[in-house]
Amino acid sequence: MEAVIAVVALLFVLLLVLGAYATVKVVGAAKRGVDRTISQARRTVEDHTLRAKSFAQPGPAGEVAQLRLKLRTSMRSTQDALQAGAAEDASLGESVALFQRLSAHGHELDAELRRLESDPDRATLAARLPSLRERTERITASADALRWAARDRAQRFAADDLDTLHAQIDVEADALRHWTTPDTAGAPPAWPAADPGTADRARSEESAPRPATEPARPAITPPTPRPTYSWQKKPRPESTA
Repeated sequence: MEAVIAVVALLFVLLLVLGAYATVKVVGAAKRGVDRTISQARRTVEDHTLRAKSFAQPGPAGEVAQLRLKLRTSMRSTQDALQAGAAEDASLGESVALFQRLSAHGHELDAELRRLESDPDRATLAARLPSLRERTERITASADALRWAARDRAQRFAADDLDTLHAQIDVEADALRHWTTPDTAGAPPAWPAADPGTADRARSEESAPRPATEPARPAITPPTPRPTYSWQKKPRPESTA
């Protein structure tokens, strides 16, 4: 009896532990989903704010907003493309590592541009714009090169797979139409040639006179009465002879 109670207590404790673990997992997944949604919303709002500043603020401040928007758009697009491609192509691991190193420079430049947006010294900002523009171009050019290379690789793999599939379908279609491939595969076999001696004997037997006592055979076998079934209303005319 004590052993049964101990087993029941152990099962109860295991159920409690499993329930707590499942609850922690669900709460963690929900929290990550909420954090992801908040981050996406924050990025969307910030992008719209930068786009509005680039059009509304003339001069160096508007150009800094344009540089930030260009940098963020390029880096985010490249990150999405590499993450999507790396899930199916393991050879993109080196590209992902290079992009992570590039992202460090991108975050550093984005933080610097954010600080310069609110800098009141417009003259110093205008003097530093050429170097900021050059850094932005270099980072975005590298990110764009990685992104387009990954996309070209994926498209090439898709084209190769489509070519292979097309060739296999052609082979299967030819196999399904196997009767049209050889010219004489479906031709019926030729009849053997008749023996001249057999033909002469048959003609002589047909031309020989028949005995007078042999009755002539009817040309057509006379019809026999057909059985009448219960579902027939009346017998057919040819069966009443």
